[in-house]
Formats: sequence, structure tokens, C-alpha cells
Amino acid sequence: MTTAGNHRIGVIISDEPRINDEIRVSQVRLIGPNGEQVGVIATSVALNLAKEANLDLVEVAPNAKPPVAKLIDYGKFKYNEKIKQREARRNQSTAEIKEIRFRLKIDEHDFEVKKGHVERFLNGGDKVKVTIMLRGREQSRPIGGVELLQRLADEVSDSGTIESAPKQEGRNIIMTLAPKGKKVHTQSEQRRRGAESRAERQARQAARLAAKQEAKAQEAKEAQAVVAEATETSATK
Repeated sequence: MTTAGNHRIGVIISDEPRINDEIRVSQVRLIGPNGEQVGVIATSVALNLAKEANLDLVEVAPNAKPPVAKLIDYGKFKYNEKIKQREARRNQSTAEIKEIRFRLKIDEHDFEVKKGHVERFLNGGDKVKVTIMLRGREQSRPIGGVELLQRLADEVSDSGTIESAPKQEGRNIIMTLAPKGKKVHTQSEQRRRGAESRAERQARQAARLAAKQEAKAQEAKEAQAVVAEATETSATK
């Protein structure tokens, strides 16, 4: 938990959100630790709730009216963010674009050897840029190079798909292949995120309904108290 002595006065000195006693506004729209909508409450009350739950009050939308704050374990949150960033950097560093060069008049053995390299790169999660180098009169008849690249794409289709179709660039014909596994992973990741998003929306709707029901119950309780007090006052007269 961050202490009041660390609060920033009037200026933002980093990209970090304001937490706990750094939040100087009088009211916040509070989100609970499980994403539930608590509603607009006094910041002092929100801070007390955070202390009671051994959590931090973190300002997640400072420009909202009033600002939105959430109850979370900020230390754990920062740790998880560092892990995610580390994984992202690791994925970026291992995903590369490899390049394989062919001559148009390549013999069958060399073709099979280079095809094996392409398959190995694709299976390892890397894209492959395949270049056919044309010489002399070959530049005026690039169709042979396009056919060779298409043959290669067909024969490695279990490992990758054509991301960039064969096209001539100067003396070369170039095609880019992308690994199939990465596309499948991306689709499954999108489905997973979609399911999580739906679940979060449903949880928020349930929390809003519960908050409304609680507010109505509180109003009814207060009304009963007013009626009871009025009745008692009338009886004593």
C-alpha cells in the first residue's frame, strides 16, 4: 500500500496511475476487485474499503467525471504486467523473417534441400521470404519463377500459407510464407478474449442489478424508519 507521503501535487511525474492517498478528488466511481460496479462514493469511503480488503485504490480513468477507481492488489498487478511484457518481448525476439534464395534453374536435389529449410523455419514459427533470382533472359520470362514459387507453396502447405503472393521486384521474384500454427493460435486467442469479454459484461450487468436491488432495499428501509419515527412522535403527543 502506498503512503500519503508519496503523493504527487499538481503535476504528473510518470505514467503510473494515482493510487490510494495520491487520489485527491472528493468522489470516485468505484469498481470492485471482481469488476463489479459499486457506484459513485466518497473517496474516503473507497480508501477505507481498500484498507479493509488489504487492497489498493487505483485510479484507472482519471479524466472521467467523476474519475473511475478500482480495488486491486497493485503490487500483484504490476508483477503480472512485467511478466506479460517479458513474454511479449520474448515472442518478438524469436519471431523472425527468414530468407531462402533460389535460382530459376535449380536441380531437384537442391530444391528438396531448400524446401526442407523452409518447412523447418515455418514449423519454428518464423515467416519465410522466398526469392527467385533471375539472370539474363530469365527476366523477360518470369512466369517460370512464379510457377516454382507456387510449387514450393503447395508442397509446404501443411506448415505454412502464402502471406504475400509471388511478385517481381527488379531481377527477383519474391513470395512470403507465414506459419500456419501462428494463425491458428491467433484465432483461438481471439475466441478466448471474446469469451472473457462476454463473461465480464455479464458480471457487470449482474453487479449493476444487485446494486439497484440493494439501493431499493435501502430506500425501503429508510422509508420505514421515517414512518416509524413519525408514528412514535405522534404517539407521544
